[in-house]
Amino acid sequence: MNLFKTIITYFAIIGFLFSCAEKVSKLEVLQTTIKSQLDSIQGDVAVAFYNLSDPTDSLLINAEEKFHAASTMKVPVMIELFKQDNEGKLNLEDSILLKNEFRSIVDSSLYSMHVGMDSDSVIYSKIGSTVALKELMYNMITLSSNLATNVLIELVGAKNTTATMRDLGADKIEVLRGVEDTKAYELGMSNTTTAKDLMLIMKAIAENAAGTKEDCQEMVSIMKDQQFNRVIPFYLPEDVEVAHKTGSIVGLHHDAGIVYLPDGRSYVLVLLSNKLEDYEKATEQLAGLSKTVYEYVVNEK
Repeated sequence: MNLFKTIITYFAIIGFLFSCAEKVSKLEVLQTTIKSQLDSIQGDVAVAFYNLSDPTDSLLINAEEKFHAASTMKVPVMIELFKQDNEGKLNLEDSILLKNEFRSIVDSSLYSMHVGMDSDSVIYSKIGSTVALKELMYNMITLSSNLATNVLIELVGAKNTTATMRDLGADKIEVLRGVEDTKAYELGMSNTTTAKDLMLIMKAIAENAAGTKEDCQEMVSIMKDQQFNRVIPFYLPEDVEVAHKTGSIVGLHHDAGIVYLPDGRSYVLVLLSNKLEDYEKATEQLAGLSKTVYEYVVNEK
């Protein structure tokens, strides 16, 4: 009987090792494929992939390199809003006077946002009136509203936002300021992030660790309404849902999100890019990277 148990245990271990070897092999193929695609992109790119349905399944390429965060920093601001709401420091059901006057972090001099530089032009017609915090937060994520972002980051505080990201394990992301602070930009004082940190932040939201379960679910719902969908979701089937946040400025295009498959599985994918020589071509190539990861996960089952 003991011999029989020993044999069964032996074959179980062998089966487990073969299963692990097969997974490693598939992951190695994914890494090779992605690196080949990266070689065709004229610019710097970082990739972070984490399979929420299988924590042993992840891939990091240039994931600790710092990039200008662009509008991806708006997700940390959203998390901080929900946190301070729970702490009683603010009430997301309240409204706030919408202004277009902000202070530079360099010398506290005043500057204003320009409607022509913002992806949300409608909000400018509401300057001088009260607007619900939830509406501003929704526009900050789904329309990437810069005006809404500056109002909200002034409300919750950039330092507080960064500190909360540290609590989530994101140890390199820096939220220093709002948008269009030209003086700060010229001195190199910009919001920065890494692909790994954004992966950890999205993972925390997906696993209800970035706030209460209800708040995290609302964050996901908001990000699923994202209006800019040229990267992660672009080549994916219509029945695949993506909760994500993009970021783009000259020569740079980011996307970070949670991908939900129809069968209930999900994964986090972060694609950061910089110094792109051909923005349009690179955007399509980044979407191709997303498709490669999707096909890998689907075929993993």
